[in-house]
Amino acid sequence: MPRFSVIVPCFQVQGFLRECLDSVLGQSFPDIEVVAVDDCSPDGSGAILDEYAARDPRVRVLHLPENAGLGRARNAGLPLATGDYLFFLDSDDTLTPGALRAMADRLAETADPDVLVFDYARTYWWGGTRRNALAHVLSEAGDGAFTAAEHPRILDLLMVVWNKVYRRDFVAEHGFAFPPGYYEDTPWTFPVMLTAGRIAVLDRICLNYRQRRQGNILSTTSRRHFDIHDQYERVFAYLDSRPELALWRPYLHRKMGEHCLDVLAKPDRVPPSDRAEFFRRTQEVFRRHQPAGAPVDGEVRLLDGTYAAYQLKRRSERAAREFGRRVFKVRKAAARRVKGGWAALHARRSLDPDLVLYSACSHRGVLGDPAAIYHKAREIAPHLRGVWVVQDPDRAARAGLLPPDAEYVLPGSPRHLRLAARAAHLVNNVNWPSTQAKRPGSVHIHTHQGTPLKYMAADLLTKPGARHGIDVPRMLCRADRWDYSLVANRHSELVWERAYPCRFTSLRTGSPRNDVLVNARPGGGAALRARLGIPQDHTVVLYAPTRREYRRGGHVDRVDLARFADDLGEGHTLVVRLHPSLATGPARGLGLAELHRRGVLVDATDEPYVEEVMLASDVLVTDYSALMFDYALLDRPVVVHADDWGAYVASRGAYFDITAEPPGHVSRSYRELAWLLASGTWRDAESARLRAAFRERFCEFDDGWAAERVVRTLLLGEEGWTPPVPPGPAAGVPARPAAAAHVPAQAPAAGHDLLASS
Repeated sequence: MPRFSVIVPCFQVQGFLRECLDSVLGQSFPDIEVVAVDDCSPDGSGAILDEYAARDPRVRVLHLPENAGLGRARNAGLPLATGDYLFFLDSDDTLTPGALRAMADRLAETADPDVLVFDYARTYWWGGTRRNALAHVLSEAGDGAFTAAEHPRILDLLMVVWNKVYRRDFVAEHGFAFPPGYYEDTPWTFPVMLTAGRIAVLDRICLNYRQRRQGNILSTTSRRHFDIHDQYERVFAYLDSRPELALWRPYLHRKMGEHCLDVLAKPDRVPPSDRAEFFRRTQEVFRRHQPAGAPVDGEVRLLDGTYAAYQLKRRSERAAREFGRRVFKVRKAAARRVKGGWAALHARRSLDPDLVLYSACSHRGVLGDPAAIYHKAREIAPHLRGVWVVQDPDRAARAGLLPPDAEYVLPGSPRHLRLAARAAHLVNNVNWPSTQAKRPGSVHIHTHQGTPLKYMAADLLTKPGARHGIDVPRMLCRADRWDYSLVANRHSELVWERAYPCRFTSLRTGSPRNDVLVNARPGGGAALRARLGIPQDHTVVLYAPTRREYRRGGHVDRVDLARFADDLGEGHTLVVRLHPSLATGPARGLGLAELHRRGVLVDATDEPYVEEVMLASDVLVTDYSALMFDYALLDRPVVVHADDWGAYVASRGAYFDITAEPPGHVSRSYRELAWLLASGTWRDAESARLRAAFRERFCEFDDGWAAERVVRTLLLGEEGWTPPVPPGPAAGVPARPAAAAHVPAQAPAAGHDLLASS
């Protein structure tokens, strides 16, 4: 008996069917059967199903003699199902990699509940992906099983059949089946969810819900949408047959009213000539099933009035929205004029030599190179007033990115513009906004965000896919305000001058944020290990993948994380850190969050300081992340997993071939990666030789004094300053002269003529 019976009804889906079936049959969890129902489809869907059945014994095909509709096609497949759990998958949707394995593990963990609810993402025809907006309901449900009465918010989720799996014996015991007509999921999901004695959740995106441009049944304008009333009649009939469920009548009564009004509000559903009739029919059902004493408020109050009143309300709402948009535009334009005048007024005042304005990572908080400079300035130059520009102070504070004693301003606020107009020094690792003018005499220090491997700025002009959404000319205009560009190696110096053809001076200071890595001592990551629950004697493998420009949204699963963690074996902990741009998207919902919850691995994406994560690890596995250049300072092994290097270079571009000049061994497939780690090859003599050559090239100017060098030479103007002791290169890196010993701190750069020879 298979664990899952995947029932797939098919009708006019030949363009999507193969992708759907491949996503099921290619799962790492093989204990399944597919019951495919050809609902007398007039296209080639039936032939495709027969083709798959001929080559995979797990596929069974049922050809219906006439079209039965989605609900009845599912019913036709039920008698053929023999699995422990039923999964109704629409034939234009797809499973995410590892979905069935995650479901099976969660079912075992919760002792086979009646229903398992999982998460999904909407995938749009134009390439976008958006996670379920109510995903937090799943994370809040807890680890154990529950009933709908114990966690009623579970009913706030989309009441569809395909975001759940159902214990087959539970379905058979209660005789659940699908009715004919549109909205057939409604009289299935509500009875099932209210009857289930044990419900569990899986906080993981297991299904991609395809949003088709055309062809969606519910987006077809017809009278078939009147079926929704009959479907709710069936729900209330089920309640009548189960007195113990009577307490749910007020909830379902309101839900029915809201659902029907939502259908009526959509312009592509009910034909215009039938809308008044639909409204009256909704009123009839709503009044017939209204519980005694139940309040009628909120949106459903419209059902107490006439259709004319409903129309008037909708027109007034549309007019109010349009008026609001116009008012917003007027206010925005007025605010720009006021801010411009405010900034011009303060620009007449002299610069404050002790005022430093900081920002990092688009105003996220106190982090990166600007943070290292800020903290060093507070240590050795406490008279300097450092102020941060922070977009969301509350969020930054919760994330540990805004110390309680840090002074900050909101971007674009009058106070921000006033301080920007008076600050003698401005420090950032991304460009300041165009609205922030540069005053003569002020010094803009740009720190960047690491050593570049992939194409940046002007070089993106040859990569239209990579520069999607990036205004390169505008970016360069903003970079024209830079006075100094901090570099950690000659490679970066050359790249930044090429990528940003602007008037600035490159300073060989090293990366301030990496001082902590250069000066690392044994046990430096012990505190983070303890906080994350990682045994001190474990070998910590840090996996840090970067984003991909050849996929909209940037996320591509190149490694099966559950398999990777399992293959590492006892005595190892896999720590995953996603690229910052992927932290708030659907990437973590595709299994990472659930694996972290189960203790399979540690998700360190939200750790505020990546330097601490690096210190806590023993080896870095990455693809093309700039983190490898920073990690090399620790003189610890690095493995480059380059299974899609050709596609990456073609879409994004790279300044050199990392597979030819790597910081360690290179894997071209997961099998090679697993072997490198299992065999111990990741830390052999060849790995050390490659790392030494890499460090000699890319760790050139990092000597542990970068932050103090910037503070003293740029912020304090101490010309000729050198560290009090000779620079201390990391082991294996040849000694080198002190970087940027003489810097004209109080005058903007004149151009590239001050560059040291490269």
